[in-house]
Amino acid sequence: MGFELEGFARSLSGESEATSRAYVNDVSALVEWLERSGRTSPSSVDRLVLRRYLAYLATRRYAKRTIARKASAIRRYFSWLVRTGQLPSDPSRRLSAPAGDARLPRVPSPAELHELLEPDRAALDGEEEVWRLRDDAVLELLYGCGLRVSELCGLDLGDVESSRGTVTVWGKGSKERRVPAGEPALDALAAWLTKGRPTLGRLEEAGQAVFVNKRLRRLGPRDVRRIVDLRAARPTHPHALRHAYATHLLDGGADLRVVQELLGHASLRTTEIYTHVSTERLVAAYERAHPRAV
Repeated sequence: MGFELEGFARSLSGESEATSRAYVNDVSALVEWLERSGRTSPSSVDRLVLRRYLAYLATRRYAKRTIARKASAIRRYFSWLVRTGQLPSDPSRRLSAPAGDARLPRVPSPAELHELLEPDRAALDGEEEVWRLRDDAVLELLYGCGLRVSELCGLDLGDVESSRGTVTVWGKGSKERRVPAGEPALDALAAWLTKGRPTLGRLEEAGQAVFVNKRLRRLGPRDVRRIVDLRAARPTHPHALRHAYATHLLDGGADLRVVQELLGHASLRTTEIYTHVSTERLVAAYERAHPRAV
């Protein structure tokens, strides 16, 4: 029996493309390391060998977060081998990895958000109106609904319920959730779907995709990055708009568990990072404005 990487890759069909690729790459790196030491199948691997591999990664100066991610991929791989009857026991069970340090996301300033969502139209004169309509809708949904880039790219026409003011998205692990959309996002989306997308003609390759690129195929993450780069006054990752969405909800008094549901987080701990961001913003505002702060 070999390492069955192709079968493992097929087992990840419920994950996003980026997640599946990361898992396969991480396990492939482990397999390459194992083969260099003469091991040719999972049955030759025990927990001690896996611990040595994580230690090896540390000597190669991988970040703690990266090692923790690789350990997660390894556990997923061996769990699949046991579940499919290819191994009698799981050597990765309780495999520990250094916990990654939580990184606080950078939230775009009000001026940056204004530049993105309400740009100087004169500065965009060289851009075709149809693509301006698309970009407006993309940016409004990223910030107004807090969507992941993969969720936005995966939107189909049937996922938009304008009468209810919601969009239905498929998050991590193929989990479905319905997200409310504000008036600016719905207006921008309606403009794209009535005045922009229909003017592009036949979109066979895009299928039912809400958003398409200039090759008339479903919009991809790189396309979204280019849209943000075009509008942003400073380098801004598309995910920063999701950070802003969550932080501004908490600043406005939204319940943490409600924000968890809106973001599609499986764990409340993932959402709690935004409480730290929100608190930091309050402290910074206090120190700037209050005469007794310093």
